[in-house]
Amino acid sequence: MPNKVSRRDLLAGAAGALGAAALPSARERVQAQEADTTRVPGGPASARGGRSPHVTVQRDARGGLASRTPLQDLHGTITPSDLHFERHHAGIPAVDPEAYRLLVHGMVERPMVFTLAELKRFPATSRICFLECSGNYPTSAGPDTRPEAVCGMTSTTEWTGVALATLFREVGASPDAAWFLAEGQDAAVMTRSIPMEKAWDDALIAYAQNGEPLRPGQGYPARLLLPGWEGNSNVKWLRRVELADGPFMTREETSKYTDPLADGTARQFSFVFDARSIITAPAYPDVVEPGWVEIRGIAWSGRGTIARVDVSTDGGRTWESARLQEPVLRQAHTRFRQLWRWDGTETEIMSRAVDDTGYVQPTRAALRAERGRRARRYHLNPITAWRVRAGGQVEYRVEAPWDA
Repeated sequence: MPNKVSRRDLLAGAAGALGAAALPSARERVQAQEADTTRVPGGPASARGGRSPHVTVQRDARGGLASRTPLQDLHGTITPSDLHFERHHAGIPAVDPEAYRLLVHGMVERPMVFTLAELKRFPATSRICFLECSGNYPTSAGPDTRPEAVCGMTSTTEWTGVALATLFREVGASPDAAWFLAEGQDAAVMTRSIPMEKAWDDALIAYAQNGEPLRPGQGYPARLLLPGWEGNSNVKWLRRVELADGPFMTREETSKYTDPLADGTARQFSFVFDARSIITAPAYPDVVEPGWVEIRGIAWSGRGTIARVDVSTDGGRTWESARLQEPVLRQAHTRFRQLWRWDGTETEIMSRAVDDTGYVQPTRAALRAERGRRARRYHLNPITAWRVRAGGQVEYRVEAPWDA
């Protein structure tokens, strides 16, 4: 008959097998017992879940009118709603959902006003896609710059709402209408002209994000969502849509958001984002040790799907294709990973994205040659590099001023 072994004997035997040097002291045993969560009932369920007190992830909101997603602290591709970047032109308006109204008029057969409840009665659709501020590039940066400060004004979430095409069919949009005006009800009265092709394609009037109503900073109670297009055209707190046969040439789209080119002209109505990527680890302030290091990051493109991400560990002299983490979705952040064996010598690491249109993320020099020195901050997507010092410290590679 086999001998019975108690749990106490089993644990004691396991401790003895570790050797005398591994035996915990009496104080350590007391501390371990006090920390044993199996001995004390835990806290009750709550009406609203929160993060562990040991998790301190938060956005950089020092700018007042903007806050950045902490890209270096996230996993996967979906950005938590409360960490989604924000950019405002005149603060966040407090909109009463009961009083909310959306007017759709202009070149339509039946001008109509929709309440929030009426918008929700239409067939709903959901879409996972990224949003990005058109000015998502640092105007000045030092070696102590984190990924969120380089391009943290981009996030990916699931959006739910009614297709704008559904509303346009409801009001009888004229076939001669070529553009529509989107107007917000913030103090800046943000307005943008949008081609009708986008409305018939995949535009949404979104009222939910990640399964819950929009946060106020994301346009509650309803906003325009244009997958793959620059953030400012995705007008928040949407209150009016007007159809017309041409662009409205509003303040925002004439004084800003144009791309000066090297030949002295300017490209206007630059809506779609080109492919971009960034290594999020290792990055400042990480310290690495010689040996195997996993390089991780995200890539995205407004024109389609990320087809490949190349990683260089020798300052751009050679490149290797990284592994893309599933799922790889159209117009959404895509995770990439690459194993690298660091030998302890100083080097630079960088990534470049390639989308399914064949577009390759450019170097800063190539982008400036195309855009010219007048280009300041909008629609810039150059390859970003991190310098790994011989001691293992990782720094942002500081660039010269754009017009230098």
